[in-house]
Amino acid sequence: MKFTKLIAGLAVAVGLSACASSGPISETATRNTPDVAPVVAAELTARSADWRLADVRVNVSGDLKVSEANRYYPIADIVWREDPYGDRRAQVAKILDDGLTSGLTHLKGDRPVFFDIELSRFHSLTEKTRVSIGGVHNIVYTLTVVDAATGVALHGPIEMVIALKAFGGDQAFEAERRGQTQKVRIQTHLASLMRQAFNGGQEMRVVAQAAVAPQDVNSGATQ
Repeated sequence: MKFTKLIAGLAVAVGLSACASSGPISETATRNTPDVAPVVAAELTARSADWRLADVRVNVSGDLKVSEANRYYPIADIVWREDPYGDRRAQVAKILDDGLTSGLTHLKGDRPVFFDIELSRFHSLTEKTRVSIGGVHNIVYTLTVVDAATGVALHGPIEMVIALKAFGGDQAFEAERRGQTQKVRIQTHLASLMRQAFNGGQEMRVVAQAAVAPQDVNSGATQ
């Protein structure tokens, strides 16, 4: 099925570069990449006023490659280190589930819907990058809204390309002391994007300056 790709223009460049520098993939991460938010059309946000969240259903394919290599930029679909070593697919699925669910619980319409999520990329920081230069949390997934009663797709799939600046070095340690772990920042960011994208009628701002977590704005940290 042909999907609709709704992202800010800048997201294309950020999504492709993720944590890497320009040119061939190398062990140098970008430090000043702006956060980028997907853009959801006003028509869809208006329709969301009729929806009520039944569940967020996240699928992480076993075909996605996981890397535990402690390099600046491992070549893999899933890179996640903040949880203890274990089932990385299950760990990132829970991060998505919790973050997206938190951002959609405001939907109180008459029609119960599922938000079906198919993850294709969850590329966070390795230990080496986290303690040094930082980079970008790059997450790509498709989102389909499904009528919970009939199983009919109401909209989508939409490809969501998300890039959130990932702190490194002293900035990372200071964020953790404030309770802003990588997981908290990612989940808060996902929730914020969902609240703005599916807000029952107000169009999400179509700008490269993405929505950022309120905690990050209040702390004065550079995103």
